[in-house]
Amino acid sequence: MSAHKPLVWLPACHRNLDLCDPGGYTVLADRYAAAVCGLGLQPVLFPMAGAADVADLLPLVDGVLLTGSPSNVEASHFGASALASDLLDPRRDRLTMALVPAAVAAGTPLFGVCRGLQEMNVALGGSLYQQVHVETGLLDHREPEGEPEEVQFAVRHEVIFKSGSAFMDWAGGERAMVNSLHGQGIKRLGQGLMAEAMAPDGLVEGVHVEGARAFAYGVQWHPEWRHEQTPFYQRTLQAFAQACREHCRERMGPCL
Repeated sequence: MSAHKPLVWLPACHRNLDLCDPGGYTVLADRYAAAVCGLGLQPVLFPMAGAADVADLLPLVDGVLLTGSPSNVEASHFGASALASDLLDPRRDRLTMALVPAAVAAGTPLFGVCRGLQEMNVALGGSLYQQVHVETGLLDHREPEGEPEEVQFAVRHEVIFKSGSAFMDWAGGERAMVNSLHGQGIKRLGQGLMAEAMAPDGLVEGVHVEGARAFAYGVQWHPEWRHEQTPFYQRTLQAFAQACREHCRERMGPCL
């Protein structure tokens, strides 16, 4: 029996990018797919997938990576009203609000990055600060506008890890420096989510789904960014990749 690469589902974003094609585009930032490939996994897209397709598609994959995005989770999902400045992606919201609890229930490895962390939180019943920078006592966690990527993705602040958490193992200590490129953030934790990484201002930056059957973590920073050069980021992604390989072996047998 031949070995297979584990398949990782990256839910796509949806944009109207071209006035000549009002039907819209399915988009994905290359750095997420490149990171998945760099871990020896195979990224897959289901461009037109919706909530009704989750039950059929989830058994075909070995992991789910919820990527970051310029868009925000629509506020009605957590009982608030959208801001006029919000860039929204209702198609992605409809998919991920169903995909998150389904992946947790099925024991499919799940990793949320930036917007992906926020999707995990909202899908499990939590809420978000819509503008972290206007909240009293919280820092401005946004990237500097107009700067090169190297500046935008540079380390910005410290995170402090819960004692005994997997984050401590990946970081090799109780603290690490991370990048910061987000305007929204966790306000009320979703059901079953454990806060395991905190910013200096107290904002939740890393979570784990308590009692999950497989890897189920979310982070507010971007470990996919030049992860080969940052041991903490690399070990985090490798832990996700190992969980995907284990799932692949259970699902298909031999796995690369």
